[in-house]
Amino acid sequence: MKCIVTGGEGFIGSYLVERLIKEDHKVVVMDNLSTSKKENLNPEVKFYKADICDTKISQIFKEEKPEVVFHLAAQIDVKKSVENPIENARINILGTLNLIENCKKYKVKSFIFVSTGGAIYCDDKVIPKSESYHEFPLSPYEIEKLTIDKYLIYYYKILGLPFVSSRLANVYGSRQNSKGESGVIAIFCDKILNGKQPVINGSGTQTRDFIFVEDIVEAALLTMKIKKSGIYNIGTAKETDINTIFKKLKKLTGSKCKRIYVLALPGEQKRCLDYSKAKRELGWQPKYTLDKGQNKTVEKFRHKSGF
Repeated sequence: MKCIVTGGEGFIGSYLVERLIKEDHKVVVMDNLSTSKKENLNPEVKFYKADICDTKISQIFKEEKPEVVFHLAAQIDVKKSVENPIENARINILGTLNLIENCKKYKVKSFIFVSTGGAIYCDDKVIPKSESYHEFPLSPYEIEKLTIDKYLIYYYKILGLPFVSSRLANVYGSRQNSKGESGVIAIFCDKILNGKQPVINGSGTQTRDFIFVEDIVEAALLTMKIKKSGIYNIGTAKETDINTIFKKLKKLTGSKCKRIYVLALPGEQKRCLDYSKAKRELGWQPKYTLDKGQNKTVEKFRHKSGF
């Protein structure tokens, strides 16, 4: 099939593009390269340096005539969304609506949206969370992701545009930005392998649902094959605390760095996702254990660090 991947030079997008090519799909990438890395550019794709907010992307749709659109491009920094919610909404809501309108206009067969699961559901003691669980986003970024899910339901129910929204748990892998505010595994790997001291926010007992990027890509490919529209949690349904992550990475790297704690970040939340719907309807379940995924991530970071 012919696919457009927005944000195809980013962390998850670049892995997805590689897999689509391997599966013999024709791939077109749209990315404004604002946060993506040029070394992720795959020579086998047709590339457009384009912003999803630009009305000119209609020309790309007209020329390329995609059958499927994978939408990963977004402003993902929660802190920035809090500091400037209007600009964030312009990118993440209006930019996405610009894409959706073009999908409708050019009769795209499916719009596949990469959303968030770890930040949408109510933060309480019920674990893991299913897709039907109470939604209670607490930042502009989280609100934007949920808003797009609601728009997609409208476009499907009223206007007939098929869609899949994948609500992801905490994705990790070697191409994740290790200099950002999130992505604790990447941040720890980068610091440990470069001889710097990582720090743990708060007590380290806060948990996450960590899922390896290659499992995410596998789920994305399966969403191309289903004929129904819907929202799916993509996670492991397992909680792991940050102290455990630190201990595992220290052992894998042979590091002697100390466990140092700093003040907790606001909004540290405990959520893991029930993926039973994805298993039932997509035939998907995670293949990578945390140990296997972390080992592969450390080896890639070790290579990048020259060790």
